[in-house]
Amino acid sequence: MSEYTLDQFARFIDHTNLHADATPSDMGKLCAEARQYHFKMVAINQVQTKFCANLLQGTDIHTGAAISFPFGQTTIAAKLFETKDAIENGADEIDYVINITELRNKNYAYLEKEMQTIVTACHSQNVLCKVIFENSYLTKAEIQKMAEIARDVQPDFIKTATGFGPSGANLADVRLMKQTVGEHVKVKAAGGIRNSDDFLAMLAAGAERIGTSSGIKIIDALKQRMTLDHLTTIQVPQDN
Repeated sequence: MSEYTLDQFARFIDHTNLHADATPSDMGKLCAEARQYHFKMVAINQVQTKFCANLLQGTDIHTGAAISFPFGQTTIAAKLFETKDAIENGADEIDYVINITELRNKNYAYLEKEMQTIVTACHSQNVLCKVIFENSYLTKAEIQKMAEIARDVQPDFIKTATGFGPSGANLADVRLMKQTVGEHVKVKAAGGIRNSDDFLAMLAAGAERIGTSSGIKIIDALKQRMTLDHLTTIQVPQDN
């Protein structure tokens, strides 16, 4: 059982706008909201990195760039270039999508090399690295295998989904991912998390970061619950 304040809940959230038609005004709004609510990160397309990093300069809110997004169907070299470019433009965190074709081909050596390459590039610059599985395309065995690779390579997080696949996060996948990687790698749940009940359930299942475009709605609902019940914290049982 863990207890969290409202601010601690907000710090689990990656405030997200990954839409292809996002404007500078949209990015400005996203960053202003992240500052107001004290979210952990803004999750954005790689091309928006410099713009958002400048807006968030001097804060403890990270700029998170999505790499090879949303399909992951680029070479290791292309992903590495995107990663380095994002870091040079101010990214504090990198969320890259795995090559699902190579997973389907059981080319585990390729996937390990891909992960090690991106993780090394990130960690050499003190940047966090998250690995997006896109679970809706994967079998349970494939999810477990990717988590086993991550357990060896040790990115900072493994992540359920882009939010652009057929489905998003589910509790069973979060539990499987966390049970497989253990304590040295964290789990980010993303995709379809739109209310406070789902948010709390994902934390209970073992997620330690939540990617959502509904962060304001979630935190406002938790604030209302805490105000009505005269609480300063909410307890979250760990069910995994």
